[in-house]
Amino acid sequence: MEIYLDKSKKAPAIKAVNGVQNGPVTFDFLIDETENFKAAGFPYSRLHDTEMLYGAGDFVNIHCIFPDMSKDADDPSAYNFKCTDEYIKAIYDAGTKVFYRLGESIENNPRFKRYTVPPDDFEKWADVCCHIVAHYNEGWADGFHYGIEYWEIWNEPENPPMWTGTAEQYYELYRITANKLKKRFPKIKVGGYGSCGFYSALEKYTDPFYKSFLSYARGFLSYITNEKTKAPLDFFSWHVYTDEPDEIAVFAAYCRKLLDKFGFTAAESVLDEWNYNAPGETDGRHRKSIKAAAFVGETLIRLQKLPVDLAMYYDAQVMLISYCGLFNEYTKAPEKPFYAMLAFNKVKQFGAPIETADEDGVFTLASASDNGYALMITNFNDEPKRITVHADAKTANVYTLDAVSDLELTVTLSGNFDLTLEPNTLVYAEFLK
Repeated sequence: MEIYLDKSKKAPAIKAVNGVQNGPVTFDFLIDETENFKAAGFPYSRLHDTEMLYGAGDFVNIHCIFPDMSKDADDPSAYNFKCTDEYIKAIYDAGTKVFYRLGESIENNPRFKRYTVPPDDFEKWADVCCHIVAHYNEGWADGFHYGIEYWEIWNEPENPPMWTGTAEQYYELYRITANKLKKRFPKIKVGGYGSCGFYSALEKYTDPFYKSFLSYARGFLSYITNEKTKAPLDFFSWHVYTDEPDEIAVFAAYCRKLLDKFGFTAAESVLDEWNYNAPGETDGRHRKSIKAAAFVGETLIRLQKLPVDLAMYYDAQVMLISYCGLFNEYTKAPEKPFYAMLAFNKVKQFGAPIETADEDGVFTLASASDNGYALMITNFNDEPKRITVHADAKTANVYTLDAVSDLELTVTLSGNFDLTLEPNTLVYAEFLK
């Protein structure tokens, strides 16, 4: 494979697809990954399952912030913002913005559902949401002026551990809440609903549960476009867990086509949960592997050309071990996938994006400045790939992410860049003039 770096071949701006869920603080602030957040340049942190499981009674969720629904929604003393205030401050201190999920965390206990039930009073629930927005954006109740833009109403309502009500009940809750939020705060973006995804868009996913995701989405979009039950939708959010980036491409196209079909051509497509999910793996350790890192690297690059506007990796909480592939649960040190995120940010920060070629299962991302070029190459394949890069530069500093190196300087080359990229590895290189 040959790659030509040419400053004149300008590419669209690099999209903010390297967001995460939660962090940088975890476990009631005993763990702090702020410096790693800054280094990786995570653009957004989505607040869902925040401080699960140990601190879930104090953070973000509606029942945590407004614990007694019998109280007056207009009364500031009825709200408990303390822990969420500190959590959001830590996110902004790390240079990251908040993507706020209004709703509740998952309740996996099959016998007891306390908070993932439909609210008794949808109108009042929506009023509480309005006051939460006012607290963080308008200073209400000794609040802040963060200007949080994205407000997501609930998460995975088609998933029984997340919502015990009917589809129509969720659609109605969304309608009431979205309309109130947009009327009160016309400049924010309101959407939902953290869809479980579009798996059955592929024939391999035959389980009726997967098929139900598509009918739920169509029912939702039909409901909020009906004149009698109309509601705004600035973005539609959805999820995917897979070990095949090709599937993400199929689902992204499906989502865009579905939104356009219902007239939401301006609505953003937000992939706000994704991660590496290898068949047969159960303990989550595979998400910290070099193969997972190559998957993360390829996904970040491919999202640039897919109809996705934002994306957020699930999850950056150190204590959520099975889904946190970014940090070690014991040492708190970065794991292999974190360095894929770091390489992505290095390209983004180096200069203006330029066009590069992708072929034979190898994907690239590049930028250019007056000093030279930055290039990220991923090989999420089981065979090596031979790479030659042509660039107007004197030297090339090559940083490798593989089984033994964590994006460390491995070689400095002169002239053309020529090397073999081993299976499931990633390279970041700077070509300096």
